Amino acid sequence: MRIGVDVGGTNTDAVMLAGRQIVAKVKSPTSADVSGGIRAAIGTLLAESQTRASDVDAVMIGTTHFTNAFVQARDLRKVAALRIGFPAARGVPPFADWPERLRMATFGHIAMVAGGYQFDGRAIAPLAELEIAKAARDIARLGLTEVAITGVFSQLNAEQEERAGEIVRGEIPDANITLSSEVGRTGLLERENAAIMNAALRPLAIDVGDAFARALGELDIRCPFFVSQNDGTLMTASHMQRFPVLTFAAGPTNSLRGAAYLTGMSDALVADVGGTTTDIGVLVSGFPRQSSLHVDVGGVRTNFRMPDVLSIGLGGGSRVRFGAGPGGGTEIGPDSVGFRLHEDAMIFGGNELTASDIAVAAGRARFGDPSRVAHLGAAQIAEAVARMRALVEEGLDRMKTSAAELPLILVGGGAVLINEPLAGVSETIVPDGAGVANAVGAAIGQVSGSVDRIYNFQEIGREAAREDAQARAIARAAEAGADPATISVVDLEDLPLQYLPGGAARVVCRAIGDLASMEVARG
Repeated sequence: MRIGVDVGGTNTDAVMLAGRQIVAKVKSPTSADVSGGIRAAIGTLLAESQTRASDVDAVMIGTTHFTNAFVQARDLRKVAALRIGFPAARGVPPFADWPERLRMATFGHIAMVAGGYQFDGRAIAPLAELEIAKAARDIARLGLTEVAITGVFSQLNAEQEERAGEIVRGEIPDANITLSSEVGRTGLLERENAAIMNAALRPLAIDVGDAFARALGELDIRCPFFVSQNDGTLMTASHMQRFPVLTFAAGPTNSLRGAAYLTGMSDALVADVGGTTTDIGVLVSGFPRQSSLHVDVGGVRTNFRMPDVLSIGLGGGSRVRFGAGPGGGTEIGPDSVGFRLHEDAMIFGGNELTASDIAVAAGRARFGDPSRVAHLGAAQIAEAVARMRALVEEGLDRMKTSAAELPLILVGGGAVLINEPLAGVSETIVPDGAGVANAVGAAIGQVSGSVDRIYNFQEIGREAAREDAQARAIARAAEAGADPATISVVDLEDLPLQYLPGGAARVVCRAIGDLASMEVARG
């Protein structure tokens, strides 16, 4: 038995899978105490399915906890940023492009020292070890323990970052060190930002991972548990505690993976209609299409892997205002009553008109008290329904790469908001279990390894570079816990870099496999 849990801003969803069969599913409001919500959801699953805790082989958890914490600038730790590359990389210092509120929450100290590499791996300058030791002593005097270390082109050669980490730890034995080469990709500032984000979240990640373990322990579940990453695969709890930024956007990713699993489709549009937003993505070979652009998180530019997902302000809790839209039309969202839907929506006795009220009034859904929206006129209902359809059609059109019609998979608890034909869609599928597709996506997670490197094609050759990237990605997947017999390469592309000399090209590769064993330690 596998249990998948997805903790969203509005609901916590949980499913139990036996093979490919959904044995039980639960949707409950998210609690302020994230571990309490997980404990309640899994406890209900076990009770409803009459399953013993000892029969559970693994638990997979997806959470938006760290994304929300960073965007809201809460529970973050001050970070010391050490950059290796002076004087070549002194023009734009660390934290330079951060919004003021996030800078205030995370800025601890900045140090820039000599070192770094050229794109072909040649050193720009020897590593300034004495300067690093001095910077570490300054960091220690400030009482900082979270350190983010970034070197120029360190994703090609991490030796200087690793050596700098050793020096810092020698001066600050209790330091938590994040190396940019472990979390980011090509692009110095974006990779540095990702490392700083990760460092700021690490203490929170330790607390959350321990809370997850306690919640499962209180249910007497002793099996391993894993956490969803934002590429649709899994990591151990200990890995999450080291790299919490890898959970960013895991929720939408789980929904897309769940949609593929529930329908058996590998290529389609997917719309996950939740309580606050509708997340639209594209399935390619059964996995979310990855973003090829730099990703903005809370106003901070990063470059770690993220699914290509468009979020629009339409969900079951979206507020509806007649006459407030452009030209006096109906306005829906983007604000939402969120987890207060069962208190604030009209069908539940509240005073807020929401998209769920419109769905009930239009006869698309049966929940709450329909008599409380009986006063709405047919023209008002039709106009609100048309506005919801237009919002979704516009989002789908923005995510398509051609004018060809594609199938659409609707998932999420708010899928009832949309049940008519949509422009640009060949067919609309709402699978059984659509309401908990995100939890299904968590439960079926696999293990991945990825590589993002710059090669000199003139020296090594294109095919040799691609083969090297594949071998590295496969090795990393195996190291992460994938069964070598099941690992396959799902993404491989090379992009010439005209702004660099010598036939430079960026090669990106991702390999994925099934969990090798359920005996992986909890971490």
